[in-house]
Amino acid sequence: MYTDAMTQSSPHGQTTDSAAIRFEYDDGTLDVVDTVERRRYSLSLSSPAAPTVTSGASFRFPVDGAVAVETDAITVPTVIAVYVRDADGRMLTETGKFAEESFPDGAYSLELCAPMKLYVRIEGPFEISADATRMAIEFPERDTVSIGARSKHDRPAATITTTDEPEDVMAAISTFSSALKTTSPERSYPTLRGHPPTIERGSALSIPDELSPPETGITIEVPPTLRHAYVVAPLAYYLGATVEPGDEAQIRTESGFVHPLGIDDEFETEVERALKQSFFFDCITRTEGLYPIDLHERRAIERHVDLDFAALYDRPIGEQLAAYLSEPYSTIEPHLPEWKLTSHVATTPSSIEMLPFLVNDMAVVRTPDTQRVSPARAETTAIEGFLRNSSTRSTREVASATAPQTESYVEPAPTGSLEQVWVGDETPMGASKATPQAYRNHLAREQSSGDVSITVVCNDPEMDEERDLVDDVYGSREELPFEVTAHRDLTRAELRSVLETDADFLHYIGHIEPDGFECADGRLDATTLEEVGVDAFLLNGCRSYDQGMALIDGGAIGGIVTLTDVINVGAVEIGATLARLLNNGFPLRAALEVAKGENVIGEQYIVIGDGGMSIAQTESGAPAVCDITKVDNGFELVFKTYTTDIEGIGSLIVPIIGSNENYYLNSGDIDTFSLSTRELEDFLTFDGIPLRIDGKLYWSDEFSLTDI
Repeated sequence: MYTDAMTQSSPHGQTTDSAAIRFEYDDGTLDVVDTVERRRYSLSLSSPAAPTVTSGASFRFPVDGAVAVETDAITVPTVIAVYVRDADGRMLTETGKFAEESFPDGAYSLELCAPMKLYVRIEGPFEISADATRMAIEFPERDTVSIGARSKHDRPAATITTTDEPEDVMAAISTFSSALKTTSPERSYPTLRGHPPTIERGSALSIPDELSPPETGITIEVPPTLRHAYVVAPLAYYLGATVEPGDEAQIRTESGFVHPLGIDDEFETEVERALKQSFFFDCITRTEGLYPIDLHERRAIERHVDLDFAALYDRPIGEQLAAYLSEPYSTIEPHLPEWKLTSHVATTPSSIEMLPFLVNDMAVVRTPDTQRVSPARAETTAIEGFLRNSSTRSTREVASATAPQTESYVEPAPTGSLEQVWVGDETPMGASKATPQAYRNHLAREQSSGDVSITVVCNDPEMDEERDLVDDVYGSREELPFEVTAHRDLTRAELRSVLETDADFLHYIGHIEPDGFECADGRLDATTLEEVGVDAFLLNGCRSYDQGMALIDGGAIGGIVTLTDVINVGAVEIGATLARLLNNGFPLRAALEVAKGENVIGEQYIVIGDGGMSIAQTESGAPAVCDITKVDNGFELVFKTYTTDIEGIGSLIVPIIGSNENYYLNSGDIDTFSLSTRELEDFLTFDGIPLRIDGKLYWSDEFSLTDI
C-alpha cells in the first residue's frame, strides 16, 4: 500500500516529506530522493516559484508523494526511457536517445525510468527532445504540471511462524505469492513482485490472516522433505502456486495440465528450467500489455516457437504456463538472460528463515553439491601465484599472529548464474555467505535523505598507498552528494566510536585478526560493540571474516572480507578496484565478482550478509562491464550488466552504444555490438564505465584506443 503523507507546501530552499519520497527544491533544481533506498534524481525546472505539495490521486499508478510546479521545461540529467500514455492509460510511444517527439493538446501521463518510479502529469501540448546525454520535456508556454514519485523499496507484509516439519514449511511457502502485485505476465517486472512474508521458526504453524495468495489454480506437488520444499520455493512464488505433499514432483493446473519435475538428480534441474522458462516467456508476452516495446529477446525467439503471444496475454495464468512449458527448453536456452543468482541451501531447519530473501531475489535454489576445501591449501596457492609476479612478500598479517583458526570450508559446484550464495554453517569459497540476520538488518534500515556517508580508516601507515587511492575515488561523482571521512591510526576507543556511528559504508585498511582489529593501543573485538552503525563494509586486512560476521550480528547489512592472509600489494589493487566499482553503483557481490578477475588473491575475498546491497546508485540504471576487442573493421563490444536490488531480473536496459535503440532484458552478456572507431570514441566519453581489454580492467575516463 502506498500513502501520500506530505502535508505542507515547499517554499524556496525547503523540503517536502513522505513516507519514502522526499522532494528538495533549490534555485531551479528539484531533487527527488528515495529515503529508503538512498537514491536521488535531479530535475531542472525553468520555474520562478517552488513546487507545492499536491495529491497523488491524479496519477494512474500509485505514488508516495507528489508536487505541482509551474514551468515551461523539465530537463533531466541523463537519457532515460520515457513512456507516454494518454488519458485512458494507453501507451502512445516510448522515447529515448535522440528523441524528437511532439504531442498535441490533451491529457498525458509520462513515466520516467529513473532510480525511483517517476511520473509527470501534463494537461496540454508538449515536446520531448534528447541528445546522447540529456533529455528535455518542453511546453509552448508556462504551464502547471504534476510530478509524482514512488520508491522501489518493498517490505514484507507479515511474518509467518512455522515448525520444522516439511508439510508446515510447504504451507508457509504457499503464502509467498501473496506478495505478487499481479498474476499477469507483468509480474516478470521486479517492481510488480513484492517481498514475500518473512519466516520465523516456532512450535506451531501460524499464518497471519491478511496473507491472501492469488487463486491461480496451480499446484506443485513434491515429496514431503525439506529439500523438495526449499527447491520449489521460488517457482511456487512466481507461479502463485500452492505447495502440497505428493508421491511425485509435478506441476498441476486446474485444467488438467501436468508437468513432471523429475526425480533424484533431475529434480533440481527441472525446477530451475520451469522457473526460467515461465519467467522468460512472461517477459516476451508482457510486450503485448502495458509496455508494448520492441524487445530484443522477442525478435530473437519468436520465429523458433509456436506461440501466439498476443493471444496468450489475456489467457489465465494456468493456460499461459501450459503453453510455455510445451516448448522444448533447448529452444529457448541460448536466448535466456544469465540468471542473477544461484543459492546453495543446506537442507537443515536453520535454512528456513533465509527462504523469503532468496525468493525475493528470484534465486535458483539448489541443495549442496560441494567439495571440502583446505583453507591453508587455497591460501598457499593464491599467495604463491601472486609472488611469482611480485617482488614483495609483505602480507597484512600481524607479525605475532597465530595460525588461522580451523574452519569448515566448502566450494559449491559452479553454475550458469552471475553470482552464487551459500546458506549453511560452513564458510564458502567462490560464493557469498548469506545470513537471515543481515537481511533483517536491511529491512530495519532507517530512512535518510542525506549525503552518502563513507568512512575510510587506515590503521597502519605502511598501507597509506591504498588510503590515498581510495580517497581519490569515493565521492568523485559530482552529480551525487557524498560525505567522506578519513581516519588514521585509531585507538580502540576511537575505532569503537567509528563502528558504532551511522555510516553507509566503511573501507577499513589495516591488520585484522579473528579476535579483533589492530589499533594503536591494542586490539578491538567487534563482538564487544554495543551496536553497529555501519551499513556495509570492506575489511581489507588478513583473515577479517570473523570480525565481519560480528559486524553483521551487531547490525550491519553486508560486507566484503578475507578468509586468509592477503599479500599487501594485491590487497591494495583489490581495494582500489572495489572502491571504484562500489562508487559507481555495483552491488557488493557483483563488485567482488568483477574485482576477483584482476588479481589472483581475489579468491581469498568473499561477501557476507546481503550481497545485493549497493552503496551508490548507477547512472545508467544497471552496472555494466564492457569487453572490447579490436577487429578488422573496427571494434566489438560485449555489454555485460549486473542486476541490483532496485533493478532486479526482468528489468529492461537500452545500452547507449552506437545507433542502438533496442531494449534488452537486464542480466549478463546481453549482446555484442560492432562499432566504428568514432562510435567507440563517443561511447568512451561516458565517465566511469569499467572496460575489460585482453582480460585487464580499465576505466573509460582513463582509457585511450591506443591501449588496445
